[in-house]
Amino acid sequence: MWSGRDPDAKAPRPLMPRLLVVDDEESICFSMSEYFSLHGYKVDTASEMEEAEKLIEATEYKVVIQDLRLGATRNPDGLDIIKMIRDQNPQTRIIVLTAYGSAEMEDEAIRCGADAFLRKPKPLSQVAQVVQGLLESPPKQATRPA
Repeated sequence: MWSGRDPDAKAPRPLMPRLLVVDDEESICFSMSEYFSLHGYKVDTASEMEEAEKLIEATEYKVVIQDLRLGATRNPDGLDIIKMIRDQNPQTRIIVLTAYGSAEMEDEAIRCGADAFLRKPKPLSQVAQVVQGLLESPPKQATRPA
């Protein structure tokens, strides 16, 4: 009782890193959610652009793992998500995980603010290594033009 601590303060619990998975493939959202939840993350998933936008506006995520193409569209709407995340919270680490990976698309994603670019299929353990590495390293300064 007299330990010098605020008696009303709750015991510090380690904060679970918040992670968002944005992919239109339900199986990918499910498997990533299960995997990262088992490894101590609080995971949200979104399968479409509007859902991702609402979650990003309402929650501060440590890491976002996202596809570049959502739904049947041919355009890489994931680039818009990267820009929105950078505007909302520059500290969030962004991993692009896509089957549509070209060198040009990778360059564009990095230019928009992605921290890492991975090509599907990628074992969850390797995705987790990238996540851990990003969480342990300081965020790079935004290089995106204003």
